[in-house]
Amino acid sequence: MDEIKTLVDKIRQEAEREDFPVDLPIYQGAGKIPTQPILYAGNLDSNICFFGRDLGKDEVAQGQPLIGSAGKMLRKGFYQGVYHQQPSSPEDLQSICDRAILTNTVPYKPPGNKAYTIKVKERFRPFIAQLLAIYWGGNQIVTLGTEAFKWFAPYGPKEKLEEFWQRGDRYEAQLPITLEAVDFQGTKHQRQVSLLPLPHPSPLNKRYYAKFPQMLQQRINQFEF
Repeated sequence: MDEIKTLVDKIRQEAEREDFPVDLPIYQGAGKIPTQPILYAGNLDSNICFFGRDLGKDEVAQGQPLIGSAGKMLRKGFYQGVYHQQPSSPEDLQSICDRAILTNTVPYKPPGNKAYTIKVKERFRPFIAQLLAIYWGGNQIVTLGTEAFKWFAPYGPKEKLEEFWQRGDRYEAQLPITLEAVDFQGTKHQRQVSLLPLPHPSPLNKRYYAKFPQMLQQRINQFEF
């Protein structure tokens, strides 16, 4: 865990090096330091990763990714899929962190509900890549939404990812890629993983919102725990 603490410290140092858009009122209202990253929640020894776009106000307040309305829908569905019963308490929803990790393209909350620019994502990419390729031990990544899936574009032939994304069965199929990261000593690391995309479970996503629980269950049936 000392290595993860170092990673978090390095992210904070990068955030303090040069300004970038952060939703300051949300951090101030929650009594949180805006440059302190909320990198992940969950078990680094798990085989499953849920990968979202960025943080919301609930995530800032509670200090972990995917804990707002969309995240709770995800957690509820995952709990049902794993334990074959309805969660009955906040502790039940939190318990999925024993079986997965949850993280995002950027460990900060952007102003409003707008996605971070490519420039900001690339600035923090090396740290997220380290988390996934070095410190996490799994190999199945469920991406939530277009922004989350396309974050992985550098780790495979561009035409291959675009072709996959245009497939009608992209929310049932899997895409193997090779994650790459460089640690703070300059050593390169690689990790073979599979992407299992899903739409983002947001109420604003009218096309897929009602279908998301069933789509998630189909993905859970593909998991190797």
